[in-house]
Amino acid sequence: MSGLELVLTYLVAAVLGVVVFRLLHLPALLGYLAVGVLIGPNALGLTASHDQSAAEHLAEFGVVFLMFSIGLEFSLSKIRAMRSLVFGLGAAQVGGTMLLTLGCSVGLGLLAPRSWPHGVVDGVVLGGVLAMSSTAIVVKLLTDRIELESEHGRHIIGVLLFQDLAVVPLLVLVPALTSPPAQLVMTLGWAALKAAVMLALILLAGGRLLRPWLRLVVRRKSDELFMLNLLLITLGLAWLTSLAGLSLALGAFLAGMLIAETEFRHQVESDIRPFRDVLLGLFFITIGMLLDWRLVLAQWWLVLLLATVPLLLKAALVAGVQRLRGTPDGVALRSALWLAPAGEFGIVLLNLAASRHLLPPEVISPVLAAVVLSMLGAPFLAQHIDAIVLKLVASEWMRASLQLTDIARRTIKTQRHVVIGGFGRCGQNLARLLHDEGVAYVALDLDPDRVAQARAGGWNVVYGDATRLSSLQAAGLGRASALALTYVDKRSALRVLELVHAQAPNLPVVVRTRDDSALDELRTAGATEVVPEVLEGSLMLASQTMAVVGVPLARVLARLRAVRAARYGLLRDYYHGVGDAALDAAQREQARLRPVTLPGGARAVGRALGELALHGARIVQVHRAEGQVLAPDDELTLAAGDTVVLSGGNEALALAEDALLGGA
Repeated sequence: MSGLELVLTYLVAAVLGVVVFRLLHLPALLGYLAVGVLIGPNALGLTASHDQSAAEHLAEFGVVFLMFSIGLEFSLSKIRAMRSLVFGLGAAQVGGTMLLTLGCSVGLGLLAPRSWPHGVVDGVVLGGVLAMSSTAIVVKLLTDRIELESEHGRHIIGVLLFQDLAVVPLLVLVPALTSPPAQLVMTLGWAALKAAVMLALILLAGGRLLRPWLRLVVRRKSDELFMLNLLLITLGLAWLTSLAGLSLALGAFLAGMLIAETEFRHQVESDIRPFRDVLLGLFFITIGMLLDWRLVLAQWWLVLLLATVPLLLKAALVAGVQRLRGTPDGVALRSALWLAPAGEFGIVLLNLAASRHLLPPEVISPVLAAVVLSMLGAPFLAQHIDAIVLKLVASEWMRASLQLTDIARRTIKTQRHVVIGGFGRCGQNLARLLHDEGVAYVALDLDPDRVAQARAGGWNVVYGDATRLSSLQAAGLGRASALALTYVDKRSALRVLELVHAQAPNLPVVVRTRDDSALDELRTAGATEVVPEVLEGSLMLASQTMAVVGVPLARVLARLRAVRAARYGLLRDYYHGVGDAALDAAQREQARLRPVTLPGGARAVGRALGELALHGARIVQVHRAEGQVLAPDDELTLAAGDTVVLSGGNEALALAEDALLGGA
């Protein structure tokens, strides 16, 4: 087959496969795998073995750009913010899965040494393969179901982050396993040393050279030159690591890490995506060609065993670790079920092991088939996770009921109030203005830390999901005068609008968006007003919400003018939550709010505000124990049970809190 015929065969197969799987609402990468099986030498035979060999060299660049993208998304601040989940739950999941697989492999090698002669090597490789979950599939499904910011969503993302990190040492470990057992430790040590030296050289030298060089390239204002430099950096670093006896993918990962620290990260990400997706699709097609359906049929029982047993063991392991961490049963089981299916990095490691002849073909085919089957089953499993959790976790009904009861208890006597979806900085600004106007409200938020802090500060916030009908009804949707969605998520907004249209079609809904690209779509779905973030963000949202609940327009405008003149700095203050921890250093130093409740023995009890030394922090409000909210005044005397809401940076807040509490 000529080169042109080979390219056309791949393109036709890829287009058909992606179209079919998109129509079935399945990820495109599964379509690539399926067409690879069909056109490969073990099925229709549209490509010969030498054609496949030629394609594999090109497809290897797909893995290179995949690892480049992972490096590009690598964020030290995000890792630090989620370090407990990443290095706790994530490390336990990957390490535990690999140890379980290694133990099973060694045991099988002892029981049947002729059938399974390399128990340790096979166990390490298969452990790495089975430990991986599909970041692409899981994140897409969580996003579609609007669960990415939920409690179990954050746990899942933490584990996926560790899995992405674990791929890097596995890319060093797997090739080293080709060494004889007596030299394995020395080979691993030498490989680790080379990787560490290469990492240090690239990050230290590259970090100083790359930023000024890219700035110089950007000044030329040539897209072609920028793309050429991008390809040169990626492939050049991949070549350097291959010269050191390491994988191409490791160099690409380091290239992504370097560029991630520059201001060109987002432009690079959008420019590189077409190359990555096309070449990665080619890689998965070549992987599909490795699958010998005859071996799979002959060993169908083994394929089913490999597809189900690791899934169950992985789920049990994640759920067990979650319970040891004190995670609620429902969250633990949801996290376990989402992470149980295999992933694309497992296929990458399997391909690397096959190229180094670490696994025989009679093992590769059933394992590959099991991984693909597991990935195919992930979307179907996701559809039934809620039902499985409700059936297996008796406390989940009680937990959900308590949440709804808490929401209902706070709104049962409230009429004509505003339901606020999300209590981030924008939601907090809106709540302040509504409170000042005497308009009742209830806010729903999924960040437990933020909810706890805001409630301690006297705000009417409850833990709840605004995209669920039960939460909206408990918040008094039928009695409310307006609903305001203060977070930016078009899918979530459309889902809420659909629920409101069915349950309370006359309820005004104000929606916040990042820009005006979805303006018509949201208005068609039933939004009363759509406030793009670029149009003054939360201030505009507050003005529209107050207008639809009946506050006179002149008063709204006067209020906003007063806020701009006197309290614009306050509008940048916010209650800190888990989701804010990944902000950069400058953003983390912005003023935030912290409520401090004074016990009987606190130093500040009985003293006037003017007498307190707050070390750079300032008092925003004082909430009396009986519920009265007071503006700060130098003559105001604090009493036991008061909640003082402080504003300032991290260090100032810590010093001010100590000054208030003293010997309490």
